[in-house]
Amino acid sequence: MTKRIDFQTDPSRYRHWRVEYDGQVAHLYMDVDEKGGLFEGYELKLNSYDLGVDIELADVVQRMRFEHPEVGAVVLRSGKPNVFCAGANIRMLGGAAHSHKVNFCKFTNETRNAFEAAGAESGQHYIAAVKGACAGGGYELALACDHIMLTDDGSTTVALPEVPLLAVLPGTGGLTRVTDKRKVRRDLADVFCSIEEGVKGKRAVDWRLVDEIVPNSKFDERVKARAVEFAARQSGKAGAKGIALPPISRSFGEDGSVAYSLVEVQIEREKGLATVAIAGPDGVAPALLDELHAQGAQTWMLRLARELDDAILHLRLNELELGVIVFKSQGDPALVAAHERLLLDNQGNDWLSREILLYWKRVLKRIDLTSRSLVALIENGSCFAGFLAEILFACDRSYMMEGAFEGDNRPAATMTLTEGNFGPFPMSNALTRLETRFLGEPEAVETARGHVGEALEAEEARDLGLVTFAFDDVDWEDEVRIFLEERASFSPDAMTGMEANLRFPGPETMETRIFGRLTAWQNWIFQRPNAVGEAGALQRYGTGTRGEFDMRRV
Repeated sequence: MTKRIDFQTDPSRYRHWRVEYDGQVAHLYMDVDEKGGLFEGYELKLNSYDLGVDIELADVVQRMRFEHPEVGAVVLRSGKPNVFCAGANIRMLGGAAHSHKVNFCKFTNETRNAFEAAGAESGQHYIAAVKGACAGGGYELALACDHIMLTDDGSTTVALPEVPLLAVLPGTGGLTRVTDKRKVRRDLADVFCSIEEGVKGKRAVDWRLVDEIVPNSKFDERVKARAVEFAARQSGKAGAKGIALPPISRSFGEDGSVAYSLVEVQIEREKGLATVAIAGPDGVAPALLDELHAQGAQTWMLRLARELDDAILHLRLNELELGVIVFKSQGDPALVAAHERLLLDNQGNDWLSREILLYWKRVLKRIDLTSRSLVALIENGSCFAGFLAEILFACDRSYMMEGAFEGDNRPAATMTLTEGNFGPFPMSNALTRLETRFLGEPEAVETARGHVGEALEAEEARDLGLVTFAFDDVDWEDEVRIFLEERASFSPDAMTGMEANLRFPGPETMETRIFGRLTAWQNWIFQRPNAVGEAGALQRYGTGTRGEFDMRRV
């Protein structure tokens, strides 16, 4: 799969989803185009999906939050008879490179998390209205909803059949959500995940696999009533007017570089290196909320979030051999802090301020979960302040210029903490990045908080534990070069494992378990001959012949 994957789309280009709006209720129909696969060699039958289907779904969820803030309930249903969703397309999985399979699973997890959080964060509650077979990734779509309704027609079932059918695991957090979110009893979960035919009717409710079953004759009526009930929970946004999300401006260079309006991705392929350069604000922060809304998607923080999000996804899926991502910035840190302050001050009474901050929360998590070595270079003239400083704490290491550099007339390198570093952007472990950084010395977080608003130069930032190393003009170039060369020379497998282990210390959450299990177990199982070998279950699926297994337990 060498085709460049594009994560930009819009409703005029959807092939697999359609949305109908009815006041505070949106009806989201999954109606997958069988011939609309992202790659050749398979058909998306029975509402099965590939990455292209999920790219559209991610766009739907994002637009719902920004373009339709008035919506309080989203009813997710199938546009096809007799099937809700058959899950990830098996032919696609069987023919995909290992790296694509795992990155596909990671993106689908992030998308599920986005609409799972939409209810609590944005008052947009997702309701799964299940008619027909709901299996594998299809049930995982339902699991991410706030409420699951199942028609009681004698044939509609929910199932996670990956283990018996394919010798792999539900890749979008299915096992974790069954036990941690729906709190299905362990032995019943064992039964459920070991059978191909799934569970239906009263047993599905009794086992907590769904929230309610409804007679088929009353299903549509009950779904409508439930959507109105959920929509009524939303407060403060009933009359809100959304903003448009136009296409992101970008261009690709012959060397693979990507230029956006505020982000530039530079590629050094021979070094296995990508540098993401971020530009600070090109003007002062809006003085009034009316001005923020008038700017809409062009306001600096939202425009930057959209561009950086697209850049990270592009690197993940299209530049698999670039093992190190370097983050840089240039601009006025005081302006960065001012733009952030407007949103922080108004997040409680302005939906757009809140949504932009929530989007940054998701983008920063996307960085945390990217399986590349991440390093930040805090150079003269940089603007790592507030939410941009979170990128420093997301990285595996950070290097900061110290003192004067010959021939460099830019302002001295600084970093600035704001209140944004102490709560609004938690990691997957539900801690802030500073709390995670100082897990063994929580008093260091409070010490750092005492320096909010200060432009910290290298020595002070290092003493506070906010950067890894600081080097002067004599050592900077050599130290950075040696580190980057060393990092790029290590085994990517070992790096992925090491980084994933080190980035999320502290308490476990459902989210860390989902991604931890994906990184470790699904990553490993997807390479085992029992699943993907010539006689493996994933390769033999649909042939009428069962897979042949190496029965030795590892």
